[in-house]
Amino acid sequence: MGYSTVSLVEKILANTMTSASPYNLNTPVPLIQIGNTLDFNVIPEDDVYQYIKWADEEINSAISELYVTPICENVDFETPMLYDIDEYNSYIIIARGCSMYVGDDVILTDGTNEERHVISQVVSVGTECAFETEEPIVYNFKAISTRVLRVKYPEPLALMSARFAAANIYEKYFMAEASPSQSEYGKWLRGLVRADVNNILNGRTILHGAHRIGSSRFYNSNLTAQFGLPNNKGSNDMETST
Repeated sequence: MGYSTVSLVEKILANTMTSASPYNLNTPVPLIQIGNTLDFNVIPEDDVYQYIKWADEEINSAISELYVTPICENVDFETPMLYDIDEYNSYIIIARGCSMYVGDDVILTDGTNEERHVISQVVSVGTECAFETEEPIVYNFKAISTRVLRVKYPEPLALMSARFAAANIYEKYFMAEASPSQSEYGKWLRGLVRADVNNILNGRTILHGAHRIGSSRFYNSNLTAQFGLPNNKGSNDMETST
């Protein structure tokens, strides 16, 4: 699993990356599916995973002076569950305390049993927040002993990885046949990634939960707010030319 996912890369890719042709040419294609359905995509999913891997390696190499890479997932939000999960209730219901989104990864744990799920639907009911998962929840978790944990990579790693992978895929599969072979869309995506990397390198963006590399060999830089930055702080930007 990389910093980003195939679905996130697909959302960033331009719709020109799809053939809009179904496997069965006699089957009509709903217009809303064009550009949003893997069946009509000209890019194999394995290739997308490879481009995500390369994007993550580029990001890791750029920030390795400040952080121990690769970066691991962290729990950025924890809350108790309000109602039991059983045959009468398949929703995870919590008090509204944090923004939850479709596609977020959550872990349900009662100290003994643990399940990881992806949110497929979020519903607000009064002051409470209920969300459904893509796969059915197997265990009947009790509200009195269950914690709901949202896990994710420190922001903005997932978006950086997806944008970098999408830019390279776009140039490879679409603009390679055009002249010039580099698109403005790809340049724009890479520019956004460079801006995020530069913010990390210059200390304007902190990857919370990631292990920082301090200036002293036997000193844990996480114990204080200040941590080691490269020399000439403010001028350690990635090359901005495309």
